[in-house]
Amino acid sequence: MQAKGQLRILWNTQPVEEVLADPAYPDSLKRKIELIQEIKRFAVDSIGLNPSGSYTTYYEQHGQPILWVITASEPYRLAAYQWSFPILGLFSYKGFFEKPRADREEAALKNAGLDTRIGEVSAWSTLGFFKDPILSSMLDRPVGRLAELIIHELTHGTLFIKNSLEYNENLADFVGEYGALRFMAQKYGTDSEIYRSYLAEREYDERYDEHILRGTRKLDSLYRTFGKQTPVSEKQRLKTVMITQIVETVDTLTDGQPKLIQPLTKKRKTGKLKLPNNAYFVGYLTYRKQQNQFRTEFEERFNGDFKRYFSYLKETYPSL
Repeated sequence: MQAKGQLRILWNTQPVEEVLADPAYPDSLKRKIELIQEIKRFAVDSIGLNPSGSYTTYYEQHGQPILWVITASEPYRLAAYQWSFPILGLFSYKGFFEKPRADREEAALKNAGLDTRIGEVSAWSTLGFFKDPILSSMLDRPVGRLAELIIHELTHGTLFIKNSLEYNENLADFVGEYGALRFMAQKYGTDSEIYRSYLAEREYDERYDEHILRGTRKLDSLYRTFGKQTPVSEKQRLKTVMITQIVETVDTLTDGQPKLIQPLTKKRKTGKLKLPNNAYFVGYLTYRKQQNQFRTEFEERFNGDFKRYFSYLKETYPSL
């Protein structure tokens, strides 16, 4: 199923050169494609990521979602459900190119008593096995988020450790954000509005990260108090109270500024909060738990020399 979906997309891509030469495509789209080429060159030349054939082709989605990813967790323990894939190892998420298949998988997991979460994905990496295309949905992103995304995925193609998904995703997030800041500083300057706006987003995101990670620690502590004799109804009540507190205190992070990222949750039509579940929190840990570890190691052991730091990582950790 995965191979079929991937090959269907690759079969329907266009070389970037053709898109740039085609008058039917708007100039705004072409400028974003040219920007991606610039970001990619920067990632290779200035950060030290491996050269790649990715982002040399374009896939038009016509406004339609292309991939759905499922995460799942035990309901009263922050323990991610894992899938095993040949060569790649264990993953705490699974992607589907067909929504009905994703829905059936999620239903089966729910029937097994697990917390689940399903969401659309706008990019992924095939780790160098294929030439990953530029997806039309990527081009809707502002410059900073686009640079983050491209550098994140190129990091996967440079260093990806089997059975270490949390490490891989945390590293790619760290490199993507660091690389985006450097790229924007070089291209636009640190005094530019576009750079300062992106930096403000990153600062808010870091506060949000800390808030959610504190929340996961509180949830973990709560779950550890549950014993075999604790009624399920009481477990669910205490869990709901804790997650409600985490959600309702998100507003304290804004410091009077408008929210810069998508809210943690949304209101139901009834006006009540639609709370996230454990699948959200274990998914967050997959991407954000080790950020401070990478930053500290980079700054203190390597004095901010990123190429030297990344060379060390590639030499230390065996990649696929």
